Amino acid sequence: MITNAPVPKAQVIRYFDPLGVPAGAFDDCVSSGDATRAELANWTGRKVWRMGADEGWEHDRFLYEGLDVDLIDAQPGAELLLCIGLRDQGRDDPEAYREELRPGAERGLPMLCANPDIQVRVGDRLYWCAGALARIYEEMGGPVIYPGKPHAAIYDLAYAKLEAVGPALDKARVLAIGDGPATDIEGAAAQGVDALYVGTGLAQHDGGDFASGAADLLREAGTMARYAMPALAW
Repeated sequence: MITNAPVPKAQVIRYFDPLGVPAGAFDDCVSSGDATRAELANWTGRKVWRMGADEGWEHDRFLYEGLDVDLIDAQPGAELLLCIGLRDQGRDDPEAYREELRPGAERGLPMLCANPDIQVRVGDRLYWCAGALARIYEEMGGPVIYPGKPHAAIYDLAYAKLEAVGPALDKARVLAIGDGPATDIEGAAAQGVDALYVGTGLAQHDGGDFASGAADLLREAGTMARYAMPALAW
């Protein structure tokens, strides 16, 4: 299981059982939080400006807990910006962060984006993610490090996990399944593996010709999947 959730695996898998995902359905899990933590470990002893979700960092502390980094809550003096998300992802507008981000972007402060997703759907609501702030940061010329999908770091971790539980990896036998054209499907294409697009993500396919609509959506995103289905079923 690969997810752009900006928390380590232990925090991710505790949600699987309530969602009806049995333990026997997967061998391991790799999150963008895992890949972010691995990158953050390279910044030992450095000043890290954290910008994150929720109040008080209750869940987000697992990204940096136990790592030897100097966490600060303001831009001056920072050597890295750890962007976990918006402070209130349900109500905040990413554009409201532009001026706060500008000084860091102008001086070339690297941003470590814990979740490359722009938005995520939870039930019938859309929530902004760290990727929305990273997009603004890049627009202003700031450099961004992306550990999660569609970038290579999270896949490298996943391949290592696969090799630990089975025989040598044959990419011809790998199928990436996901509902995000710009993350799941583009990431699979970059890795050279087949993809199955599931139409349950940000774009809702209500009636009509699903195959044609899905193909149009993927083309607009600049990618393509070998397979598509309206909803995940097995």
